[in-house]
Amino acid sequence: MKKAFYVLTQAATGVASMLTLAAGNVMAFSVQDGADAARADGMPTELVGNNGFISRMTSLILMAVGLISVIMLIYGGFRYVVSGGDNKKVTDAKNTILYAIIGLIIALLAYAIVNFVISAVTGVTTTVAE
Repeated sequence: MKKAFYVLTQAATGVASMLTLAAGNVMAFSVQDGADAARADGMPTELVGNNGFISRMTSLILMAVGLISVIMLIYGGFRYVVSGGDNKKVTDAKNTILYAIIGLIIALLAYAIVNFVISAVTGVTTTVAE
């Protein structure tokens, strides 16, 4: 009796597993169709590549950091000009300029590292999106 129950349980588990796999394949197909239907025009279809999501995001972040760095350079230069010879104000203005340049260098190095890692892992080289 126990042996028959064990065999029936194993058979039921096997049938349930097959039904689950079949349903999973059907659902995966319909989910992919849904994702394709929800994608807007111009939306990237892949993560890496020249038009991929990661490339677009790194380009956007690099552009934002560059803009902030240029603004801080101008602000530091303005502070330097209006310091009036006060040593503390001159030092603060020089530090602002120095830290803006360091931030820009770090952002460029981070961009280079991200591109290196992506190309090493996937073999796809990326360029700055236009």
